[in-house]
This record gives sequence, structure tokens and C-alpha cells, in this order.
Amino acid sequence: MASLREILEEQNFEFRDVPYAHFGAQKTKLTINAYQSGKLLVQGKGAKEFVEFTLEPRVLGEAKLGYDEVHNPEMFQPHLGIDESGKGDFFGPLVIAGAYVDADLARTLMQMGVKDSKQITSDKKALDLAEEIKKVLGRRWNVIAINPTKYNELYGKFKNLNRLLAWGHATVIENLLEIVPTCPRALSDQFANPVLIQRALKERGKGIVLQQRTKAESDIAVAAASILARGEFLTRLQKLGEGVHATLPKGASAQVKAVGKKIGETLGADGLRSVAKEHFRTFNEVLGLPVAPAKPFIRYGKKPEAPKSELF
Repeated sequence: MASLREILEEQNFEFRDVPYAHFGAQKTKLTINAYQSGKLLVQGKGAKEFVEFTLEPRVLGEAKLGYDEVHNPEMFQPHLGIDESGKGDFFGPLVIAGAYVDADLARTLMQMGVKDSKQITSDKKALDLAEEIKKVLGRRWNVIAINPTKYNELYGKFKNLNRLLAWGHATVIENLLEIVPTCPRALSDQFANPVLIQRALKERGKGIVLQQRTKAESDIAVAAASILARGEFLTRLQKLGEGVHATLPKGASAQVKAVGKKIGETLGADGLRSVAKEHFRTFNEVLGLPVAPAKPFIRYGKKPEAPKSELF
């Protein structure tokens, strides 16, 4: 912090107070905020050049920006990225998406600004970026969208969200391997015991190296998959809302409960079941029904047959 401030003083930055920050500094259109948490925000015109030619060599002592292939070569090797959307949303489908990348595709996606969908706050931007990703990848992507009616049916068979997710991940992997059969590896976020996906894979998928890790969205293929999943989720959420003449909010907030209660009063349990995930506690709460205690663990059994179609 001291070295950075000294450099900014040398370069005639103007300092100002910023909440929760050691200092804020600005010069023309470049803004730098050094937060007490240790986070440094560099934004505005000239941000990239400041990081590359001042921050990294003079303060951090290491070069990372623009050196992704040096620091993370695996990200540029052929592999699949798998991610989901809608898992924590009361309304809407569960969507699992996959994307294949190699070195050229990874570079192109990075230049497009592809990143974890959770970092994209605009729904429109997520939708637009999803369409651009599809154009770049051609046929090398796959999406399974499970609308609430089908989701509730499948959850009744699996009795466990992680098993349902593992089945969905495995199905996307199998579908993508029909398009890129020589792909050696698949990467997804670690949401449960890795053996769940491995068990759900069929013969084609059992030959692939399956990797799961936390914060896998930092990988460009997983980030692309997360945007594809989010785009499909948003599209279907809107269509589901139109079907019940309501705007369905994301998440599981008080607003979600208010909308759910209104749908329940108007269309009953079946109407709510057509747009919402029945196993959420919210389902019984908005209908004024007893909230069941957490279900006990059920041993993993035989999985239902995975469908061949892309979308339910």
C-alpha cells in the first residue's frame, strides 16, 4: 500500500476519501481504490496499461495480466466446461450447460469478455453474451433445461438435488462427446462428491478425465457454460411467467414468496407446481401447508435413463 501510494503521488494522482478504503486516487479517467480488505480496484481508461506497466512490475513483482497461457496452460487445452443455473431459484427451471474449448476458442472467448455469469449483473448482457458464445462455438455446446413440471417429477425419483445435478452434468458430457468425441477432459464446479457424476456417466463418458474443483468458473470453458445456462434460465423464466400472467423473480427472497403466494391463491398448488420447485420449503410456506423436516439421506440407487433430447 505504501509503495503504491508513493508511485501514485509520483504520477500526480489526486487523492480522495473512499468508504472502507485506505485511499482513493484518480487521474483523468483512471480510478484506483485501495480497500482495507486488501482488494485493489483499478478501472477506467488506461487500467490495463497501469496494471501491466506499473502495478505488476513495481508493486506486485509478478506479471499475470495477459499471461493466462503461462500461468494456467490447462485452460487452453481441449476440454469441456460444465455449469448450471437455477439451482437456488424457487421459480424457473434447472439448466445445465456445457461448452467445449481449445486454445483458439479460449482466446476468442476471453477477448469477448466471457467470465463467470455471477459477475454479470445485467440480464440483457448475459442473454446477449450467451448468443455470441453459441455463434463462436458452433455445435460445440449443449444445454439441458428441466422445466419445473419435469424437474419436480425427476426430483421425486432422485430424492436428492446433488444426484439430479450429477445426472444432468453427466448427460451434458455424454451429449458433447457425440460432437467432440476426442475431447480428453471435463471440468465442473465441485458441488458434491465427485463420484456422483462418475457413476452417472455411460460408456462414452467413462473414458473422459473428470475434474471437479471449487471456483471452477475461473476456467473459460466453465465460465462460457455458466453464461449459456444463465441465458437459457432467464429465457425460460420469462416464458413461464407469461404462462401464469406474472413476473417471476429470481432467487428465494421475500418478493419471491409474495409472488408465489399470489400464484397459489389464484391457480392453486398445481399452478404453483408448474412454475416452481416443489421441494423448496417456500412451496409449502406460501401455500400455508406444514413445512416438512429435512429428509434423511437415501442411498444412491439406480439412475433413471438420461434423455437424448437437448431440452425438456
